[in-house]
Amino acid sequence: MPFLLAILGALGIAAIWWYRLKYLSEAANEAADAIGRVQGHFRRKELRKKAALSPISAINDPVVAAVTVITAIAAENVPVSKALEERIRAEAREIAASKKKLDEAVIYAKWSTDQVADVPTVIDQTAKFLTSRLDESEKEDLLQMLDRVVLRGERQAEYPLPCPAAAAGARPGGL
Repeated sequence: MPFLLAILGALGIAAIWWYRLKYLSEAANEAADAIGRVQGHFRRKELRKKAALSPISAINDPVVAAVTVITAIAAENVPVSKALEERIRAEAREIAASKKKLDEAVIYAKWSTDQVADVPTVIDQTAKFLTSRLDESEKEDLLQMLDRVVLRGERQAEYPLPCPAAAAGARPGGL
């Protein structure tokens, strides 16, 4: 009889340890799944960020970049109206080499700003490109163009004040 009790005791202890190991295994699997979900979230976030930047990072022309940044700021939280598009075209006409180039720049700017919903992202990406390609007077011209396109009543809180040179009515010299 004591031998039988020893065997039952050993089986009971084995069952308890088996249950504990199974529980620990499930807990470890849940922790691994949670870590995998978090890692996947960060990977997906990076992929979304890269995909969102692709229309802006593909810009390789200063005219298209300038028109894109103007369009993004002017059309923040509002659709591009005919009047706004005409103001953009009027300003871009000064820097575009031809009507074809003007049409290409405006169409690409409208499309790319629709693809990237975050205006600061558009500004950051185009600024990286334009900083190396524009001199100081051209940068000032770009700000003046922006002031003429974005009317005072349409300005967002992030862009409240006019550029000082724009008040003088200066026309851009070109990009």
